[in-house]
Amino acid sequence: MHTDQTVPGSHAMPPLPRFLVAVLPVVAVAVSASLITQPNIPAWYVGLQKPGFTPPNWAFPVAWTILYALMAYALWRVLSLPENRPGRTAAIIAFFVQLTLNGAWSFAFFGGKSPLAGLVVIAALIVAILATIRTFWRLDRTAALLLVPYLTWVAYATLLNGTIWRLNG
Repeated sequence: MHTDQTVPGSHAMPPLPRFLVAVLPVVAVAVSASLITQPNIPAWYVGLQKPGFTPPNWAFPVAWTILYALMAYALWRVLSLPENRPGRTAAIIAFFVQLTLNGAWSFAFFGGKSPLAGLVVIAALIVAILATIRTFWRLDRTAALLLVPYLTWVAYATLLNGTIWRLNG
């Protein structure tokens, strides 16, 4: 007998709601971050002293498009697990905490024009991504591994953010 049909809460989220829950919040963060970032690149960011390892401006939207797609797919995989799976709810909460911090960074750094505020947020973001990877790993190792490029990019961005703060503080 297939127990997913008989145990309350053991079913997975249906495909369309799963897709919407995985994709729409990630897109909302990406769009809101872009809306706060784009106007501040020529108006503020261009005037900051930046280290030699700063990538060209075109690289950021390319990297983030790939990373946001990986993030949404990782969440989609976790959402496809049975709802009563131990650790699933904690993993989803961890994902949305890091996603919130991801969006908050753009508002701190670009919106607030504050590399220091950005550094505080991105440090918390690193911790939140690590927690998300850990909770995902227990449920779906592929989902966890999909977040490793994101962690790597954010670690690089943390170094970049910290150096910009030091050069301009």
